[in-house]
Amino acid sequence: MSAPPPPYQNQPPQQPYGYPQQQPQQPYGYPQQQPQQPQSYGYPQQQPRGPQQPRRSPLRALITAVIVLAIFGGGAWYVWDYNTNPNGGKAKAEASRAARAAENKKHDPQIGDCVKVQDPQGDPLPEIVDCGSTEAEYKTGDRLYGPDKECGSKFDYGIQFSSRRGADYTLCFTKV
Repeated sequence: MSAPPPPYQNQPPQQPYGYPQQQPQQPYGYPQQQPQQPQSYGYPQQQPRGPQQPRRSPLRALITAVIVLAIFGGGAWYVWDYNTNPNGGKAKAEASRAARAAENKKHDPQIGDCVKVQDPQGDPLPEIVDCGSTEAEYKTGDRLYGPDKECGSKFDYGIQFSSRRGADYTLCFTKV
């Protein structure tokens, strides 16, 4: 008695991985068979249509509209509040800008203003004060424009300023 051949010997050769599998072909001269669709008796057969889009429910459209309106409404409210609230937003920015301008003006004496010099030996900063007050130390006599200008002998004290924009000047003061 002979042993049956191993099962792999009777199988057709397989394609290596990555290659498309070929279907067995009919011999020449035989018509190709189309797969048959089940027929429904008594009703006309309809051609299949493309993919159907799901119907949208009105509730889903309403929820979407509410969310979109809430986002745009919140943004509009924020802009309106920023521009009109007297205690925040634009009002705070304007108040801060005005305070900085007043502080800068306080340290920018014009000719004839009385000043008190803060830190005269280190980084001197003139502060405008009332000429009748006891804090008044010097009176602004002249402003010399240009780098490294020296005050004349008629002045008691001078401070040189230089800025990043190239507006270099020297303030000259006399004792009060």
